[in-house]
Amino acid sequence: MPLTPKGAATKQRIVEGAATAVRRHGVFTLTLDDVLALTSTSKSQLFHYFPGGKDDLMLAVAHHEADRVIGDQQPELGALTSWPAWLSWRDKVVARYREQGRECPLDIAVSRIGSASAGAQAVATELLERWQDALAAGIRHMQSIGEVDADRDADRSAAALLAGIQGGVIILLSTGRLGHLEAALDQGIDDLRRRTRTENERP
Repeated sequence: MPLTPKGAATKQRIVEGAATAVRRHGVFTLTLDDVLALTSTSKSQLFHYFPGGKDDLMLAVAHHEADRVIGDQQPELGALTSWPAWLSWRDKVVARYREQGRECPLDIAVSRIGSASAGAQAVATELLERWQDALAAGIRHMQSIGEVDADRDADRSAAALLAGIQGGVIILLSTGRLGHLEAALDQGIDDLRRRTRTENERP
């Protein structure tokens, strides 16, 4: 049965509160009482929306945070059709992580919850695949207009760029320093462009 608007809002409030609780307590030490206290929710309400208890709730949090990771990059991520567009996407990613700091949905979806259950791991895998596919689509578009070498493996290049981003995020979470993320983005985009310039400069 579809939720009423009030029910949907209550469920969303519980999910968002649970995400905050994960940041404070971690997945494995988090209890439902922590979530109840943070969200001012009764146990009967929580089990109404999440009959499977903590497992169902953590899966919902993983979906929520995964959607945030992709949504926070739009519309730029879906429109990587020129070098200015790529740089706009790069700037948006950096700005979002500068704003979020250690309150990172990628960390929750992939690192914290992703290892907690098979279902959550599948959500983390899907998130990274969606992100990589969007980057690969952008690279293929740039190949179609002659801005990136036609023989480049778009999926592999997207995977390398995504790995660099995730590494930069992990360092940000560990140290509070944003420079590694910026370097990963700049180097990844420059690599796409530099090889094209090399090709164009050949006699």
